[in-house]
Amino acid sequence: MKPLQGIRVLDLTRVLAGPFCTALMADLGAEVIKVEPPHGDDYRHIGPFVDGHSALFALTNRGKSSVVLDLKADEGKAVARQLAATCDVVVENFRPGVAAKLGLGAETLRKDNPALIYCSISGFGQDGPYSDLPAYDIVVQAMSGLMEANGEEGGAPLKVGEALGDLMAGLYAAWGIAAALVGRAQTGQGASLDVAMFDALFSLLPTSHAIHFYAKSAVERVGNRHPLSTPFGAYATSDGHAIIAVLGDRQFAALCGVIGAPEAASDPRFANDETRTQNEPTLKALIEAWSGQMTTAQAVEALRAAHIPTAPILTLAEAASSPHAIARGLVSDIPHHGLGTAPVIGQPVRFDGEKPVASSGAPALGGGSQAVMASLGLSEEQISGLIAAGIVRTE
Repeated sequence: MKPLQGIRVLDLTRVLAGPFCTALMADLGAEVIKVEPPHGDDYRHIGPFVDGHSALFALTNRGKSSVVLDLKADEGKAVARQLAATCDVVVENFRPGVAAKLGLGAETLRKDNPALIYCSISGFGQDGPYSDLPAYDIVVQAMSGLMEANGEEGGAPLKVGEALGDLMAGLYAAWGIAAALVGRAQTGQGASLDVAMFDALFSLLPTSHAIHFYAKSAVERVGNRHPLSTPFGAYATSDGHAIIAVLGDRQFAALCGVIGAPEAASDPRFANDETRTQNEPTLKALIEAWSGQMTTAQAVEALRAAHIPTAPILTLAEAASSPHAIARGLVSDIPHHGLGTAPVIGQPVRFDGEKPVASSGAPALGGGSQAVMASLGLSEEQISGLIAAGIVRTE
């Protein structure tokens, strides 16, 4: 039995943060009913495409059923409200205030269903001076402090390559919902959760927080090296770079032995982490005098033999096809209505040695409408009337 089996989720989300949250819940056994507008989730229309199906949509909407409802129509709102009354969880990522205007806000739905856990995901939260600002991931990366800390030393700020603000908001939302479900089991009461991309990213900067709040210093960009520990970064080899991550004097002494400079371990300039960081250019030159004469594979092999944390820098293709990724089952092929099978990554946590992943791929638009309407007790005549009026759409 999967951990969230028996939990029913009404998914009123689109694009990435919300769908990522509910996909994680689907992996763990929750029944997720995804409500889409007549044109579908925006991600259905964003490539890359395979046989007309969006890869991004397939990756973030596995394990769900799709119900098409026109929430601009009173009848559509009424059906959505009926659905919410049958659910344990509602997740939405409308702009703050929109759900309430639709009659689908936390206050309204929790009045109907006091045990409901209602989770709102937004760029800047449900209140505060920035709450009404439109927010894509790059906006939140820019305003959270993450982008300012990321980039080459002396260079311009850089965004992280993935939409980390969306993904972390989705992950925190799933974590918060799971915690609220535990709380509900003890009290019988639901909860209203407010998850902001801004808050999520801001919470994930402990090194910057240490520098700013404790060391009282400005956070500066340092490229691939660590701002507080040295040697801790990418070092040139004859054919690329090797990652070397040394923490503590014991590992540093071992590194000095590997690179043929045992005397460096007792050099006052490298006496501890702080002085090594102060003298980072000198130490980097010493290390690269050794690593630059070796291939990345040779350097990594020598460092691993001395139990020094090290790695080559892999492409995604290399990481996905590595024996370790395969052994850990990081990629799963699951049934897909239009593609036959589709690769998904799925949530990464193992429960008693098993990695739960959704049993089906992303749904066809409206593919679950008829079955979900029937589950509400609507007659075939009522369902046909909603379909004829354009309120509900089937596949």
